[in-house]
Amino acid sequence: MLRPNSFAMPVTVPSDITIAQSAPIRHIRDIAASLGIAADDLEYYGKYKAKLPLSLIDDSRARDNHLILVTAITPTPLGEGKTTVAIGLTEGLNRIGKKTIAVLREPSLGPVFGVKGGAAGGGYSQVIPMEDINLHFTGDFSAVEKANNLLSAMIDNNLQSKARNLGLDPRTIVWKRVMDMNDRSLRHIIVGLGGTGNGVPREEGFNITPASEIMAILCMSRDMPDLKARLGNIFIGMTFEGKPVFARDLQAVGAMAVLLKDAIKPNLVQTLEGNPAILHGGPFASIAQGTNSVIATRTGLSLAPYVVTEAGFGADLGAEKFFDIKSVSAGLQPAAVVVVATVKALRYHGGAKKEAWLTPSLERVEAGLPNLRKHLENLQLFGMRPVVAINHFSSDAPEEVELVQQYCHSMGIQAILVKAWEQGGKGCETLAEAVALSIARKESKFRPLYQWNLSVEEKIHTIATRIYGADTVEYAPRARKQLKEIPELGFAGMPVCMAKTPRSFSDDESRRGRPQGFTITVREFEYASGAGFVIPILGDMMRMPGLPAIPSAEQIDIDEDGRIVGLF
Repeated sequence: MLRPNSFAMPVTVPSDITIAQSAPIRHIRDIAASLGIAADDLEYYGKYKAKLPLSLIDDSRARDNHLILVTAITPTPLGEGKTTVAIGLTEGLNRIGKKTIAVLREPSLGPVFGVKGGAAGGGYSQVIPMEDINLHFTGDFSAVEKANNLLSAMIDNNLQSKARNLGLDPRTIVWKRVMDMNDRSLRHIIVGLGGTGNGVPREEGFNITPASEIMAILCMSRDMPDLKARLGNIFIGMTFEGKPVFARDLQAVGAMAVLLKDAIKPNLVQTLEGNPAILHGGPFASIAQGTNSVIATRTGLSLAPYVVTEAGFGADLGAEKFFDIKSVSAGLQPAAVVVVATVKALRYHGGAKKEAWLTPSLERVEAGLPNLRKHLENLQLFGMRPVVAINHFSSDAPEEVELVQQYCHSMGIQAILVKAWEQGGKGCETLAEAVALSIARKESKFRPLYQWNLSVEEKIHTIATRIYGADTVEYAPRARKQLKEIPELGFAGMPVCMAKTPRSFSDDESRRGRPQGFTITVREFEYASGAGFVIPILGDMMRMPGLPAIPSAEQIDIDEDGRIVGLF
């Protein structure tokens, strides 16, 4: 009988927020000084966080530095700890003498008060101040929300206006309002009721703020002029005469840019071990590019020889988009990639039922390994030589870990057990050494999977068959009609940002592991023309989550001294 790892967690484990609140924290000017940033260059948000000016970006210096992507196998309900490993790797690299910055996304309030929790890492591998980062932070999400909803207000005002009416057909409007909260009752609503003085009645709805195209635009922009150009390119809908309407036609760009004037600047914080971290932006990876901003990445590369970043969900979503959309658009050359895997996730993909997810089983782990293999094969298609980080949990049996390592070794890939949650940077030193050695040997030579000038159908087919492993791609009638519209709108030369379930390589989340013999079905298209990509929709995509039966919000509180409890 297999036994869990002898490195068992103590009976009483401090919560993430307890660990974060107990850690020493340095003034943000000291963190900035370690990067050679003058105190006067900072825009302070209290003592422990600050915004950085875009003038710090030096692309000539950035080209000589090294960008490391942390991605993962197909996600499970258990969570794989991708952000925790990314922060731990940052700590580990600094421990072995490699000056490194973590450049990550900001958390959304929806998951914080819902079920997933925050996005500041976990255990002894976190960014701090954890409470601030998870709650409002520097107001970037609020600014995105306001810019999005200003455009919504101007759309409805134009429908009502006689002086500036563009003849926009309300039935074709695709732009929605947003709010950074899980609220299922707002998914589908009617606005403009109550008489002519209250506007034109039409169907509407809310998305959660990370799903806003404004968030995607903020994270794809290189500077303020680029941001404004992208805002102007937002597709709104069609006129009654069949002409496309964009945000620039509503004269909305200037005011929207004003609302985003501070949000465009990346945020500087620190890790538990006092190393610098930049947090900026937070688009979803299931329907957008799922990575932090281009500006933050370029800033990090301008300030340190090594930058660790991460991409949302599994490598089939976040990593593919990081490579084919963000890296190509921004001219980035990733130097290394780490794939986070857990033994319990491999059991899940091997068919283990819920009651057995934490029960050691060589049989289930072996059955789940094809999922890991497919992700590793996919990353090699981009010219990358991945390193596997086996994120440690106390339920792991040593024999299971050894099986994963041997399996990866048979592919010529190193798999390293990491203990970021339990030990912080110390638990990631071996991983850091392996990544640094891979970079020194130039084992990865990045290349995109496809060229943007291919037809939309060719781009979709390439991703569906080579990354997902599908046999064919089919198109619903609405998608077929839209395929003819895409060139007419001028969007044919854009990359495709596939929108599908993160739970499976296929578009059916019930198909675990490495499914084969399946067809990908494109139901319809959405256009993120401001962000610069076309979105094929595979199945029904959730853009406004709901709260669970017992939301995390019920556990969150603040005492009379202002101390917050219940965050994780």
